[in-house]
Amino acid sequence: MKAVIQESIELEVPFQDLDPMGVAWHGNYFRYFEAGRAALLRSIDYDYPEMRASEYLWPIVDTRVKYIRPLEYAQRIRVISGIVEWENRLRIDYEIRNLDDDRRLCRAHTIQCAVDARSGELQFVSPPALTDRVRARLEAQAS
Repeated sequence: MKAVIQESIELEVPFQDLDPMGVAWHGNYFRYFEAGRAALLRSIDYDYPEMRASEYLWPIVDTRVKYIRPLEYAQRIRVISGIVEWENRLRIDYEIRNLDDDRRLCRAHTIQCAVDARSGELQFVSPPALTDRVRARLEAQAS
């Protein structure tokens, strides 16, 4: 992963996420990505409450997923999320790995664009509410 900032979380695949074939239904992977994204955004102090306070919305405008191996009931996984692009749009890359043997099970990315919450206008440059936080984290990492 070529992320400039990265976080990971550990999860266990719950029974209710399985499909009739006994593996995690493909749509539930987005819940795992969301949990990883929230942890990543919290790490730069720009989680959903801070987004709302900054008066910018960040809708997802594109997603890509490569399913490599199925997730199974009670499987322990690590969701790794990383910021790859952040100056004009927010691209977050994800990997889901088996916690026990570190096998890659899935990789994906989401792209979000800033929208001014007051006017509804798309922003073609990411606002300082995000860029200042990313730069601060990068400076802290460099120290």
